[in-house]
Amino acid sequence: MKLIKRIRSTLGRIPLKFSIWLYFMAFIIVVFVLLWLFQILFLEKFYEHMKIRGVADAAETIVSSYTTEDTAGFNETINELAVKNDLCVEVLDLYGRTYYSKHVLGECLVHGRENGVYVYQQKIKDSEDKRFLQKVKNPRSGNYMLLYGCMMGGDEHVTRYLLINSALEPVGATVSIIKRELMLISVLLIIISFIISLFVARRISRPIDRITQSAERLAKGDFNTYFDGRGYLEAKKLADTLTYAEKELSRVDTMQRDLIANVSHDLRTPLTMLKAYAEMIRDLSGDNPVKRNEHLSIIINETDRLSAMVNDILDLSKLESGKQKLNPSEFEIRAKLEAIIGRFKGISEQMGYSIHFKPDEERLVYCDVVKIEQVIYNLINNAINYTGADKQVYVRQINQPEGVLIEVEDTGNGIEEDKIKLIFDKYYRSENHKREVVGTGLGLSIVKAVLKLHGYDYGVRSIIGKGSVFWFRIGNTLNSDNIQKDG
Repeated sequence: MKLIKRIRSTLGRIPLKFSIWLYFMAFIIVVFVLLWLFQILFLEKFYEHMKIRGVADAAETIVSSYTTEDTAGFNETINELAVKNDLCVEVLDLYGRTYYSKHVLGECLVHGRENGVYVYQQKIKDSEDKRFLQKVKNPRSGNYMLLYGCMMGGDEHVTRYLLINSALEPVGATVSIIKRELMLISVLLIIISFIISLFVARRISRPIDRITQSAERLAKGDFNTYFDGRGYLEAKKLADTLTYAEKELSRVDTMQRDLIANVSHDLRTPLTMLKAYAEMIRDLSGDNPVKRNEHLSIIINETDRLSAMVNDILDLSKLESGKQKLNPSEFEIRAKLEAIIGRFKGISEQMGYSIHFKPDEERLVYCDVVKIEQVIYNLINNAINYTGADKQVYVRQINQPEGVLIEVEDTGNGIEEDKIKLIFDKYYRSENHKREVVGTGLGLSIVKAVLKLHGYDYGVRSIIGKGSVFWFRIGNTLNSDNIQKDG
């Protein structure tokens, strides 16, 4: 196991270019090894096997075509097979006399001086399956030959005996010639394969090398890096993916910088006021109860603003980390909407905003009441921030078969179409933001995270110059994976 891990660790440090070349050369070596094995070591055995099979097939054809009625056709079949396959064929009667003979080979054991047909006939009789196959050395030529014999006419009604003799050509000289050819071919192919494999390895690894170099520049913070994926489809897909990731990282980096700038601005104002009013209490209004209370009230309000800002950041962090779980309960949605809108009564009267609520029939919903309340509150607060000069905000409850649709509409400048897809992203803040109600730019991000946790549909419709409608639907089902478990 340690050796395998060490080999894997070593391979993991090998460049792609060398790995491809290594695999290519390994494949070539395997091909050559197999070629040498089958062409050199197994050639003689393979030749003998094919020769034996050819003789056996010829014998089966002769036996199956034997008939006493069509002697001419039977003889013709033997002639064709003998000439085509270089065979000596001898057909004997029950007494060992020649019934038909075809002599093709120059050195034939069944027709020469060493004719031992009676011996071969007896071997056929003595064998269990009434046939025999023997490799015999020809005493005249010194070469080996195949002798095949079998009965004709069946076990109980034997009428003839068939003997076939075929020469086994010596393959030593052929093997020697093949060895020289293979040696020359192997050397040439190894050289060619070495060159081709180097070229292929470089060609395949070049796009990856280019992309890796670009990725290294991206890792150092260069968001203007170009990913060149020319070469093949997979490299192009990788380059396109990294280009998309680069754009997203660049956008997030820009938004993060904007967030830091916005939050820094929002923090600087209350902190400056806290310090200023604290110094005023210390130096001027400490003995004046009216002034002191006024200054302390301002300090408390500014502290609340800071707390709300910090809470927004913490809430979003928990939601996006996946640590937040739903704690669902059943409640009346119309009553909850009326209660939330009632909280804005003070700011509405103080700053001249009007929040119009168009309810539907009361309906029970099942979801996390605290988080959905936060969603509704953030959407109304967002509408107040961005509504038009008439300071009108509209909240609607629309009961549907698939759930309850909640809409919050403002009469502001609207959102450009290319910005709608960014409006729910964290760090994003519209350029039309107003300063009457301070926000961190995280309200809609929290809305998105909460609704995704519930598995609810949400979105925004906007018309430039007329305003925007933010909506979400409290569905009849809930994402059970995110429900908090007791205990």
